[in-house]
Amino acid sequence: MNAETSPRSKSPTKDGVGVLALGALGVVYGDIGTSPLYTIKTAVEWSGRDRGPEAALGMLSLIVWTLLIIVSLKYVAVIMRADNDGEGGILALMSLLGVKRGRRPAIIAMGMLGAALLFGDGAITPAISVLSALEGLEGPAPAITAYIAPMSILVLIALFMLQPLGTGRISKLFGPVMAVWFLAIGTAGLIAVVRHPQVLWALDPLVGLHYLSAHGLTGFLVLGAVFLCATGAEALYADMGHFGARPIRLAWYGLVFPALLLNYAGQTALLIDPSTAHVANPFYALCPPALQLPLVLLATVATVIASQSIITGAYSMTRQAIQLGLLPRIRISQTSARSYGQIYVGFVNWSLMALTIVLTAAFRSSDKLAAAFGVAVSLTMLLTSGLMFVAMREVWRWSLPASAVVAGLFVCVDGSFVAANFVKFFEGGWIPIVVASTLYFLMTCWSEGYLAMRTALERTTYPIGEFIQKFRDRERVPGTAVYLAGRTDLAPVALLHNLTHNKVLHRRIVLLHVATEHRPRVRAKDRLAVVELPDDFHALTAHYGFMEQPNVPHLLTQDEGAGAPTFDLTDTSFFVGRMNVMPAGSSHWHRFKIHVFKIMYRNALPATEFFRIPAGRVVELGGQIEI
Repeated sequence: MNAETSPRSKSPTKDGVGVLALGALGVVYGDIGTSPLYTIKTAVEWSGRDRGPEAALGMLSLIVWTLLIIVSLKYVAVIMRADNDGEGGILALMSLLGVKRGRRPAIIAMGMLGAALLFGDGAITPAISVLSALEGLEGPAPAITAYIAPMSILVLIALFMLQPLGTGRISKLFGPVMAVWFLAIGTAGLIAVVRHPQVLWALDPLVGLHYLSAHGLTGFLVLGAVFLCATGAEALYADMGHFGARPIRLAWYGLVFPALLLNYAGQTALLIDPSTAHVANPFYALCPPALQLPLVLLATVATVIASQSIITGAYSMTRQAIQLGLLPRIRISQTSARSYGQIYVGFVNWSLMALTIVLTAAFRSSDKLAAAFGVAVSLTMLLTSGLMFVAMREVWRWSLPASAVVAGLFVCVDGSFVAANFVKFFEGGWIPIVVASTLYFLMTCWSEGYLAMRTALERTTYPIGEFIQKFRDRERVPGTAVYLAGRTDLAPVALLHNLTHNKVLHRRIVLLHVATEHRPRVRAKDRLAVVELPDDFHALTAHYGFMEQPNVPHLLTQDEGAGAPTFDLTDTSFFVGRMNVMPAGSSHWHRFKIHVFKIMYRNALPATEFFRIPAGRVVELGGQIEI
């Protein structure tokens, strides 16, 4: 099944909802499902090791209501309704609002910044997840404590090294493994809750609010640790396109949410029991000593699945950003012939690997790394709430009071978590911010620079009708010339250069514009728009969604309906322009950004390779332009 004909790599209409819900456990709930490994442990650490019953119940109450408000209400019940033809995530939400380059810059900036922040978080999730899993060895094998960080690095290296092979063969195991994981942690928590049912008092939100008001700055710090339980919610929304909203909701309400609540309550039960309040790691203390090593193994596998979900999510977001014109073209490999979502992006993979290993080696424990975790995701959630308000008003047509109340609730909660996480800014929280800021800067350089280059090029040419009229008596040579063009109503610069320097006009000339739509996929019958021009000139516009990979040879050799010209690729040459960009203007900041754009443009994957055009059929014509 290919990109041109596949409406979606997974479709709830083809697979049973139960099967998809099982798959959602692995792909969507990996990150949020492994958060019990470190959330309460970190909260206790940040509270000054306050393990008293009041503090423990207060932390549990905050966790319960964070999961209810952020995940169950905000994402699963409300925001997942804002799908863009089945796709989710902040870039899909940005596209849903009909954003085009140069229009509504504030919304574009929010989408770009949110995506950049998720990339920054993507390097931390694998590190903290694998570290927290292997820290379970400190109980049954304390002598191995010094080797946990090196062992984590080896696991992470293996994970990233396997990415080029794809995950199609083993991804079917993700759902069953995570189902076992949730059943195991839920059962362990339930046993402890039965012994100490008083932890159920934490269901009262006043318990959490009292803890915050009574503990001042310490309670505020703990709020930053509590947020760790919900960091996977944004990834949940971003991965919605793989399964659909209904299976995800079924998995959340039917298994994931109850299992998480039971496990968090079970860990709290240990903290309020004087005989177990001293345990270093309440998650593993729930398990009998004889089963701790198997639990460590299961936790490690679960965290690898969580890391895999983040990595593949980064690949998908990269493809979206490229198609939306926010990043330069880079090589994207399809690792599965059946599932369009199975892709590999080498540059992203090795960059994440390097950053993840550096973070693991530098922090060496999940407690320390937790300070860097949550800042980026909480900011992304705040930006999502802002875009959500716009969607409520413009897409769902909600009234202003209703939109303000619902979005205002989310903004207040998200803002509290952002403030709490920024307290740890200088203890590691700056890392994802620096990564995200760098990526955001590169995205602005590329989007602004590419728009400026397109505008400058359009000033050097003239309408295609005028061009045909002016050169209609010029002698034509045999063959077909396809010119990749930003617009089909203007003569491409490459066409002008070919005529000026080579004195050549082919017998048949095709202007081909590849347009990215603000929806994930385009139906095959809507793929190609053809306008016949005089003198055997043809204007073709190929429409692709932002989740699709263009394939020009496939497009030109398929029967795309009435009016579509036929092509013999052995008699067709593809012409593209390759500009040498020079900065213009007196502003040092502008010149610096254009220099950055020039480097990105020079190292971008050639359009012909990105569009899968055979190298032997390509002619590049260079030029120089100031922007």
